[in-house]
Amino acid sequence: MLTASDAVLTLSQPILFPEPQQLQGFAADDVTDMDSAEILEALMGVDGVLSFGFVWTARMQTITLQGDSASNSFFDQVNNQQQAAQTVYPLNGIVTLPAIGLKFTLVNGGLQTYKPMPAVKRIIQPRSYRITWNRVIPAPA
Repeated sequence: MLTASDAVLTLSQPILFPEPQQLQGFAADDVTDMDSAEILEALMGVDGVLSFGFVWTARMQTITLQGDSASNSFFDQVNNQQQAAQTVYPLNGIVTLPAIGLKFTLVNGGLQTYKPMPAVKRIIQPRSYRITWNRVIPAPA
């Protein structure tokens, strides 16, 4: 079973939301996605010997919520506070996927892209947000 209907995504922000907030009202076909990360650099010498090196890279996550999701207010509040204070309010989170028995701890994130309002078409469209994470740590749920 690979259903996403039982997925749970919680986010917290130590000042604004010290208690984790469970996001709800995800888009029908797009809950969240994490970009692939390049975790090494490779360099080929002129003699054909390939060398590798580990590199730290940020992890990019997109979260998509229906236009009428009450959870959009979480991102609205983080954005509004960041603008007012002209600083970043770091986030933490957990994604739990019971269908595959895994949990992902999201460490030290920043709201990188923010959609201030949904597209208004035949029906009000979903809003997407991108968070850049320092680390994403998988573990059994």
